[in-house]
Amino acid sequence: MRYRKKPVVIEAIQYTGENLDELRAFVPEEFRNNKIYEPLGIKTLEGVLNISQGDYIIKGVKGEFYPCKPDVFEMTYEKEN
Repeated sequence: MRYRKKPVVIEAIQYTGENLDELRAFVPEEFRNNKIYEPLGIKTLEGVLNISQGDYIIKGVKGEFYPCKPDVFEMTYEKEN
């Protein structure tokens, strides 16, 4: 069997290395790893995952947060108008 991913609108932010305040405003404190230096981390269902410059942080359909590498993000998502 083959399956197609359902179209879902997500919220996301790209970490540029210069937008830490914007990233903190997007990700609620309970999902943040308390480190304030590299590597940054985000608490996910799989544990704490590191965030690298260029990664997108996605808010999932159940309110969870997780990082996504830029190449995967660009193949999977497109900006909504």
